[in-house]
Amino acid sequence: MTRLAGIHHVKLPVSDVAASRDWYQRTLGLELDIEFVEEGRTIGVALRDPGRTLCIALRADPERVAAMKGFDPLAMGVSTREELERWRDQLDGLGEHHGGIVQGHQGWALIGLHDPDGTEIRLYTLERHDNGGS
Repeated sequence: MTRLAGIHHVKLPVSDVAASRDWYQRTLGLELDIEFVEEGRTIGVALRDPGRTLCIALRADPERVAAMKGFDPLAMGVSTREELERWRDQLDGLGEHHGGIVQGHQGWALIGLHDPDGTEIRLYTLERHDNGGS
């Protein structure tokens, strides 16, 4: 059987490409990889983390943004709870409101972080915790 090798990228609709690009760069440390220009107008960008393990594409599409407001389509992984706590502290230092760290089904999650359009971005630990068998 043929196998998949991973996720190439995740594409999110945004209402303002420049504002969203700036937020993802400032808040998550992503770097501009590709800029998509049509008829002299930037209609999208692709952003990567410095380790090149993640690619997020942002595409101008205000109608879809309105339908997704508050939805959480993207959950990114961090290694440990300690790393998640460092992310929380970094977000606090940037003045980015979030819902704090909560226990998930298999690990810990930082919830309630919203991009400029209200799309929720979550961070989950890749390590599992003992939830007492429940």
